[in-house]
Amino acid sequence: MSGATILMLVVGAIAIAAASRRWGWPTPLVLVVAGLALSFVPGIPNIELDPDIVLFGVLPPLLFNASLDTSYLNLRANFRPVALLSIGLVLFTTVTVGVVAYLVVGHDLGWALALVLGAVVSPPDAVATTAIARNLRLPRRILTILGGESLLNDATALTAYRVALGAVGATVSVWHGVGLFALAVVVGVGIGLVLGIVGAWLLCRLSDPLVEVAIFLILPFGAYALAEELHGSGVLSVVAAGILLGRKMPKMHYATRLQGASVTATIDFVLETLVFGLIGLQLPSVIQNLTGRDPGTVTGLVVAVVLTVLVTRIVWMFPATYLPRKLSKKISAREKRPSLAQVTIISWAGMRGVVTLAAAYAIPVTVNGEKLPGRDLVLLCSFAVVLATLLLQGLTLPWLIRRVHLPTGEDQSDALAEAQAAQQAAQAAVERLEEIAQAELPDSASIVDDLRNSAESRANAAWERLGPQGEDRQETPSELYRRLRRDMLNQERTVYIGERDRGRIDDEVLRRVQRELDLEEAMLDR
Repeated sequence: MSGATILMLVVGAIAIAAASRRWGWPTPLVLVVAGLALSFVPGIPNIELDPDIVLFGVLPPLLFNASLDTSYLNLRANFRPVALLSIGLVLFTTVTVGVVAYLVVGHDLGWALALVLGAVVSPPDAVATTAIARNLRLPRRILTILGGESLLNDATALTAYRVALGAVGATVSVWHGVGLFALAVVVGVGIGLVLGIVGAWLLCRLSDPLVEVAIFLILPFGAYALAEELHGSGVLSVVAAGILLGRKMPKMHYATRLQGASVTATIDFVLETLVFGLIGLQLPSVIQNLTGRDPGTVTGLVVAVVLTVLVTRIVWMFPATYLPRKLSKKISAREKRPSLAQVTIISWAGMRGVVTLAAAYAIPVTVNGEKLPGRDLVLLCSFAVVLATLLLQGLTLPWLIRRVHLPTGEDQSDALAEAQAAQQAAQAAVERLEEIAQAELPDSASIVDDLRNSAESRANAAWERLGPQGEDRQETPSELYRRLRRDMLNQERTVYIGERDRGRIDDEVLRRVQRELDLEEAMLDR
């Protein structure tokens, strides 16, 4: 792709995403549909995903940013179900899809390439899952399980993919594959933890936000590239570094957190919009590779693979959820039994995405000097699975959540916990203030009173959020304060801008004052 084409894609994707957000439409799904529609327009260049760009340029920052927001405590508490999905389900799907594909068109694929297809379509995508699930207000445990699965399953799938692809050329045995998987996990996690520890040590000691944000931008690429170079899992390396750094974020400089959040949110937005737009645009390149294929056979294979991917997850979920609790009293006592509604939602939240397509495109055209038959079928099935899961599951998931009457979020319990913590924090802050005032500020009673009132107001605002909701809800004192203060800040800005326009203050003065006003307004918007 030329630079102009890439620029047009980015601008178009951002414009569509902006319109979707403005009207409350599901942005990832709109982008996929727009890409599909655009692919039929005459004159549109044939755009084929470059797997290296996706796996080395797009995946690391998206995985890293998602890992930063992943709770280590919640992930550790749900590690068993996450492992069952990210390892057990991926391998189960790989084998099941491989068997079905071989039974449908065995002579065109062969066992090895059929298993390659299974590995390619087996992992739900971190980008797709996060983008679609973030606005559904799912219970935190479901979000943790889905997020943990989508972050970790790529390592299993890509390792299984390498093993199956090696079997196509008869260069990898099963036991060699097990060794590759173990090496990928150990090396990947190890490198990620080492880089995460070094990065956290630096970030907690530097006081230059620009340098610190630059480290955040570079670290995921370094973690991925170094792990892959040493035959480890780049995915696990990025995830391990991200989770560790996310755990250390509260100890870093406040400006680093503010600027870092803005930068990573912007990167996520641009990359996600581009990725989902590119998915739809792959249709022409997929179709043109199918010349000479029997339409009936191709259709049968696509339908069989898509249905197998959808059904396999459902078949796995219910026994994997409830059977261990029947067999182990320890698991039953340690973990709360999930409801049927929760299991149903997780079983239907298996959206595939760009990693599946990138892995499919990375399959070599020739092996041992001979053209690889069946590569075109793997590409088509991968594309069909991505489309079917994104559009079918993505569009119906909100309806299903309402249908099974799944409780949404933990807003009330979060508000109560925040209010209790805010009360303790305010009390500790006031006690510290009193110590300093008695020792150093005997003649500054008014300043001490203002600071005390500020601390108490924060605690009161947290308790106010526990008040009535819905139509009976009235504006709280803290909300009234924020509304009035915003109006005052806007008026102050108007005056400063007018003074700048009349030449009474310099632009540099305006920028300095405006930053102060912006920071105060940002605090009001919490």
